[in-house]
Amino acid sequence: MADSDGEYISDDDHGTRSKKRTRDGKPKRNAATWETFKQTWEVPVGESAEGGRPSLEAEIRRRLAVDTEPVQRGIIRHMMLVLDMSFAMADKDLMGPNPYRLTVNYAIEFVQVFFAQNPISQLGILGLRDGLAITISRMGGNAEEHIEKLKAYRDKYDPQGNPSLQNALEMCRGSLYDTPSHGTREVLIIYGALFTIDPKDIQDTIKDLINDRIRVTIIGLAAEVHICKHICRRTNGDMDGYYRVAHHEQHFHELFLASTTPPVTRTKEQDNPSLLMMGFPSRKLAAKNTLVLCGCHSKPCREIYTCTRCQIAVCRLPIECPVCRLTLVQSTHLARSYHHIFPLRNWVAVSWAEAAAAGSVSCYSCLDPFPPIPQDTIMRAAEDLATGEDNGNSARNKAPTLIGVSESGRYACQVCRNHFCIDCDVYAHEKVHNCPGCQSDVRE
Repeated sequence: MADSDGEYISDDDHGTRSKKRTRDGKPKRNAATWETFKQTWEVPVGESAEGGRPSLEAEIRRRLAVDTEPVQRGIIRHMMLVLDMSFAMADKDLMGPNPYRLTVNYAIEFVQVFFAQNPISQLGILGLRDGLAITISRMGGNAEEHIEKLKAYRDKYDPQGNPSLQNALEMCRGSLYDTPSHGTREVLIIYGALFTIDPKDIQDTIKDLINDRIRVTIIGLAAEVHICKHICRRTNGDMDGYYRVAHHEQHFHELFLASTTPPVTRTKEQDNPSLLMMGFPSRKLAAKNTLVLCGCHSKPCREIYTCTRCQIAVCRLPIECPVCRLTLVQSTHLARSYHHIFPLRNWVAVSWAEAAAAGSVSCYSCLDPFPPIPQDTIMRAAEDLATGEDNGNSARNKAPTLIGVSESGRYACQVCRNHFCIDCDVYAHEKVHNCPGCQSDVRE
């Protein structure tokens, strides 16, 4: 019976089974299960729907595993980045649906982080395809030029041919041959293939790399390859840990960016301390309605830096003077490289008892309020303070321990003893590399 009849009684008078309709009046279809399914490469590892808190905690755990003792490192680095662009990088089983574009995108991020943490270093980029080593970007210290070349190459070419490790290493060796001895010589290879097609014996190339003091680090994307492990071990003083295979995207990202930290100087490579001449030019503006051609690119510029030795004009810093070969830098560039030698010590997790004893209610740096201290913890701390006893709750005489994530949301500097939140902890160790509490302490 039609529902326009007065005697019709609908069994859905309360609208419990009503469906949403589209603009044309048709019922709106719910999304199928396969349409809402997310692939593993679409979900960032260590992230949650609520935000990035698990990733911050994972970052702290990872950093606690790194030794922060001061060691000798080479802050003037010369690195060649080699990217596998063979047919192997088109395999969707490596890293998501397009490992080739993922690798190039990570390489762009690597260039940015590399020059942010190593501003007085130089970088060159090569590509492996058709059995040859193709120059993508020559050795230089301008991050913008490297990024532009990578983006242009990514959009123009697709993976093709087979890779050749020997050709890549020989080309890297030629690019690093004329670099000064006071800097490091490094090669970082992103390798997705399980084989290499070489024209000659690669063992001879490995011996030449050892004689030239060139270190090789390889990140594999598929599986462990014996020749890659052999190259890394021989060129790094028979030490392991320089050849790693990425398990997933996040692991690949961590291994890639880990190479931005300068390597530890080996005993055999330590030279006698010597002075390195550098110039610290000031920024100058050209005269009104005029432009000046820079000596490095021959481009008209409004703002220039004048070499302190030969007075040639350059458009950016840091750079090597194109005339007298003097290294031109700013004091901030040296300061940003200094933290690799003396890294900021890890902050310790603060327990509820320690937080109650200190009475901290907000972060010392950003003033963000901490989680409130439980009342029973406050009462126990007050009783211990009144009686002068220590029942294990007081942290005044307790040695700090690195236990990872803090239960109270507080992290204490081992020098100034101030308490900070987890966001300031990560920011201080990853960005500024200084403790706000220690920097604000005016005591002699």
